[in-house]
Amino acid sequence: MNTIIRKSMLSVAGLAFAGGVFAGPIAAHAATPVEGKPVAVAVQTATPQGDQSRITLNDEQTANVKAIIAATKKAGLPERAAVISIATSLQESKLENLGHLGDANDHDSLGLFQQRPTSGWGTPEQITDPAYSTTAFLKGLKQVDGWQDMPLTQAAQTVQVSAYPDAYAQWEQQATDLVAQHWNS
Repeated sequence: MNTIIRKSMLSVAGLAFAGGVFAGPIAAHAATPVEGKPVAVAVQTATPQGDQSRITLNDEQTANVKAIIAATKKAGLPERAAVISIATSLQESKLENLGHLGDANDHDSLGLFQQRPTSGWGTPEQITDPAYSTTAFLKGLKQVDGWQDMPLTQAAQTVQVSAYPDAYAQWEQQATDLVAQHWNS
């Protein structure tokens, strides 16, 4: 496995999002080897906002990280989109593909991103498919003007419309580390 060196310093343009929040899936719905040797890449990003949280991942959670990265690559989006997606999933489900949680369920929220069928994200079967749910999240992210330069929590909140809009920021460092670890694996 190639070792990639990355630093967490995304340039943040300090853009204010104008235009309000969206519901549901917004509007309804590198390194090149040299002579066979891997190249170490340093990605500079801004310091993550606020105190950072971290959890130890099990095999299922790691597989979900890889599924999010694969869907991001398939969508032709950069690593920053994977970082935002993984941080969002860490906040929403701790990277666990959650089914209906009974009385503990938040409305009808399901899957890695706690997306809701009643909000237009898809069927329960679709939402609990990591590739589908990531693609749905990324479609929403792509509709956010300037998402690439926004603070992570602002980009995630604009797509997710959470009751806790600042909670995504605490996962930025772990998400960045996971993308660095798995992007080229």
